[in-house]
Amino acid sequence: MKKVSFFILFICFATKIMAQPEPANYVVALNKFKQLYNNNQPDSIYGMFSNEMKEALPADKFRTTTLQLKSQLGNLVKADFVKYEPPLAYYKATFQKNTFLLNLSVNSETKFTGLLLKPYQAPVSTNTEPVSPTIPTDPSVTESPISIKTFSGSISGTLAMPKNATDKIPVVLIIAGSGPTDRDGNSPKLGLTSNTYKMIANELGKNGYASVRYDKRLVGQSVSSTKETELRFEDYVDDAVGLINMLNDDQRFSKIIILGHSEGSLVGMMAANDQPIKAFISVAGAGDSADKIMTEQMKSKSQLMSDGFNRMIDSLKRGKITENIDPSLYPYARPSIQKYLMSWFRYNPTREIRKLKIPILIVQGSTDLQVTVADAEKLKKAKSDAVLAIIPNMNHVLKEAPADKDKNTATYNEPDLPLKPEFVKAMISFLNKVK
Repeated sequence: MKKVSFFILFICFATKIMAQPEPANYVVALNKFKQLYNNNQPDSIYGMFSNEMKEALPADKFRTTTLQLKSQLGNLVKADFVKYEPPLAYYKATFQKNTFLLNLSVNSETKFTGLLLKPYQAPVSTNTEPVSPTIPTDPSVTESPISIKTFSGSISGTLAMPKNATDKIPVVLIIAGSGPTDRDGNSPKLGLTSNTYKMIANELGKNGYASVRYDKRLVGQSVSSTKETELRFEDYVDDAVGLINMLNDDQRFSKIIILGHSEGSLVGMMAANDQPIKAFISVAGAGDSADKIMTEQMKSKSQLMSDGFNRMIDSLKRGKITENIDPSLYPYARPSIQKYLMSWFRYNPTREIRKLKIPILIVQGSTDLQVTVADAEKLKKAKSDAVLAIIPNMNHVLKEAPADKDKNTATYNEPDLPLKPEFVKAMISFLNKVK
């Protein structure tokens, strides 16, 4: 029998919220769940589900999964409260045969709106951020920290320089994709450990190019007084422009090129406009506005999530925030980031790329599950003189990957898996032609 690890996967949050005490209604719900689970009463547990949960998960499927789980794990011995980050509570769930992290959320009627079992890992420290494993710097490259001041704090990054540089050299500004992504292309909160940007810096350095990569605002060592509710897409553009100005004043560099990945492609297009940029590289950049891209991506989710997201989009188009949103949508559209989404949605990449009067390379992987070849073709159509490079079997993190979803996304957490060689070749070939 296949081992069952996940109970119900409806909620997974990737936001940092101040932990709070365990609410009384969560205590009631947990104790009731424990009693019913241990007494082999999955139908009674199902009766505690919210209407949205019932719509998303049929009763017979829940019953089968629960009974199978019980046969594998045994009774739930105890559940120790770990923390509460609204609307999610975390418990160390000790079963007779294994220990898991139990995440649950309930509504005001003490009905379950989310329930999830994950492998339990004891925290190393409650006062430190998780750190992703990174790869070594290439021996031909030397790295040093850089930082710029902003109106609300500072942006921190890494300058990578070829060791044998004796004269002015070109520098590539690497702009990260969406989410809380750090300078190396990792996001511990999202379970992403790709080292993609660190690898790009190594490849650039080996080929005689300097590079700057940086932690996004509110990520890693980049600090800001800006709250999540105050963040806007234009803030990312301002941060990139600030780094461009710093590099333009640095006498070590002969020219500046921007490389924008995913969301960073649009940021890069806008930052490059009317700035001293000699070339632009769009890697896995969307060809439509973000609302259309996200709506399309939501079609692969449950009907409940897709419908909830569409309702939120309709509200944003009317200038209204949706405060009461299903917990399953929190990673994508929680209330605190909806104004950011509104600011992002108003920009169309095909309009922005037309404004650029510099050489452009558009790179897209054929097995990218997040951005498609059709997106790259839209950008190419908008800018006919751009170079288009479609890399076979390259996914969103620029690694070799099949079209199979599970095998593809598994590469997002293979930090030593190298970049697709064809991507590196296309990037360096283009840079070598930039005047």
